[in-house]
Amino acid sequence: MPGGRPTKYEPEMCDVVLELMKDGASKYEVAAELDIHIDTLCEWQKPEVNPEFSEAIKRGEALSRAWWERKGRKNLENKDFSYTGWYMNMKNRHGWSDKQETIDHSDKPDDIDSNWKVEFVNATPESKS
Repeated sequence: MPGGRPTKYEPEMCDVVLELMKDGASKYEVAAELDIHIDTLCEWQKPEVNPEFSEAIKRGEALSRAWWERKGRKNLENKDFSYTGWYMNMKNRHGWSDKQETIDHSDKPDDIDSNWKVEFVNATPESKS
């Protein structure tokens, strides 16, 4: 039997997780409300450590993201809404990113000339004489 301090975990904490996160709360807010360190929350959310708490956190994260997305959607026409703040929150908390495309040209056939030459000519009316 491992030694150390007994766990503070109680099954009712799952309800607290869901209640807070359905209103957009983060895991840090949940940890503060439960009066535990964020490291403890991260340990408890491992399925092999506590399957019930792990499921509550997963559901809570989905609820939190939905809350934040709803805020943005419902404020589309609100000129006082801080879209920059909202967007930065979505990027930082929910993994949103600016779309970046990379084109792979490694499969380009060898017979295609990728060295193009562009010539600029004077297109003013005087040049047509």
